[in-house]
Order: sequence, then C-alpha cells, then structure tokens
Amino acid sequence: MMIKPLETKSEMLGKAYADLLPQEFLKKTYTLESCQDWAVRYPQNILIAVMDDKVVGFACYGSSSQEDLQGAGELYALYVLADYYDQKIGYQLMQAALEKLQSYETVTLWVLEGNARAIAFYEKVGFRFDGVKKTVNLGAERTEYRMILKQKERENG
Repeated sequence: MMIKPLETKSEMLGKAYADLLPQEFLKKTYTLESCQDWAVRYPQNILIAVMDDKVVGFACYGSSSQEDLQGAGELYALYVLADYYDQKIGYQLMQAALEKLQSYETVTLWVLEGNARAIAFYEKVGFRFDGVKKTVNLGAERTEYRMILKQKERENG
C-alpha cells in the first residue's frame, strides 16, 4: 500500500457513512465532482491510500478554524472503503496526516454520534473527547463531538 497526495475517487464517502446519514444526502453531497473540487482547492492537504492502483482511503487535514482552539491543527476527514477495513490503512493515513500536522501542539477532529468504529479508532490513536459538541445538518440533524490529541502526549505515549 502507498500513501500519497490525492488523485480523487469518492465511492468511499458513501460507504463510510451509509448507516449514519440519509442516503439522499450522501448521493447529493459526496459526488465525484464534489470530491474533485475538494482536491483542486486543497490538494496539498489531502493524502490517499492506494492499493493495486485503486484509491481505498483518504485523509484531509489542515489548520483548525475553531475559535476556541486557535493555532490547532485539524483532521477534517478520514475515510477508508469498507472492503479495506482492518488492514491498518486508516492507521497509516492517520499517522501520515499527524506527521503533516506535527507543527501543531493540538490536533482536533469531529466525529458523528453513533460512529462507534471511528470513535474506538480515534481513542486508540490517542484522541479524547473534550466535551464540545455541535449539531450539524447532514440531510437530517446530527450531533458531532469534538476530540483532541495533544501531540506531545502522542510522542511520549
């Protein structure tokens, strides 16, 4: 497997959230065109995992825009196709993104309520809930919870 800058495909997005978000929302929001637009606007901030010439996952990262965490980095998205779960692809993408975010003392991410698989993964990496939550409209109202990682704790842990 290889981790490299994005050359986009989008089927992974719908699969990652198939049981958490309305299908109509996924079909309209996570299209190939929207992912290509993302790649054009932020190519330097997206890593992909490629196996046998197929994109099987991606991570998007950058500076956090959260007012209460000025100077933090953020993992905006991390997705792996369901057929490639349990192969450490997400872990490798996470490590590569955290390496890119190494200049930030704190890294944040948002996780959907009910996404037990992602929560367990993020906790294993070292992220912890900080008590902040927000309601987002993803075709229906959903709650997201913020998790943070202190990079020094990660390095020492």
